[in-house]
Amino acid sequence: MKALLHICCGPCAVYPARQLKDEGYEVEGFFYNPNIHPFSEYQKRYEAVVVAGERLGLNIIHHRYDFQEFLKRVACIENRVEQHRFCWRIRLEETAKVASEQGIDCFTTTLLSSPYQDIVEIAALGSAIAEKYRISFLNRNFRKGFAESHKVSKEWELYHQNYCGCLFSEKESIDERNAKAKNKTA
Repeated sequence: MKALLHICCGPCAVYPARQLKDEGYEVEGFFYNPNIHPFSEYQKRYEAVVVAGERLGLNIIHHRYDFQEFLKRVACIENRVEQHRFCWRIRLEETAKVASEQGIDCFTTTLLSSPYQDIVEIAALGSAIAEKYRISFLNRNFRKGFAESHKVSKEWELYHQNYCGCLFSEKESIDERNAKAKNKTA
């Protein structure tokens, strides 16, 4: 069976891709992340995904960068939880759509590897979207391989980001670092 793996970044791809291959899937990578800001950050992450794909033996499908459309749609959502849900949904929806169009049997996402993401909500969204496209969603808890993925990706010298990708999370990350620095000097 063939699986389309939505990849948010190079470091998070290592364990899920290996796990799916160990389960017998033929895996293709899918890079669709219109949430990532600024564009220079997007480029760094995409380059890391390409390197990870080469190391993992994955074909990487590079999808369009829809930042302006993403920003128009997400800016209308004031609640951070709902912003996250929207961000996950559009990426999962596009992954399922491409998998369906290309005759790929199932899809999943590296978002299920992050300890910073709500994997229960992501799994629910993935399952609902899978029904719409009449394909399977591989609900896997890839978190157990998170540390391993990051260890390997550092050995491979992949780019490691310090926020999830969107400008809202970038601001939160900067605010958090500033608060820590302020507490150290206080």
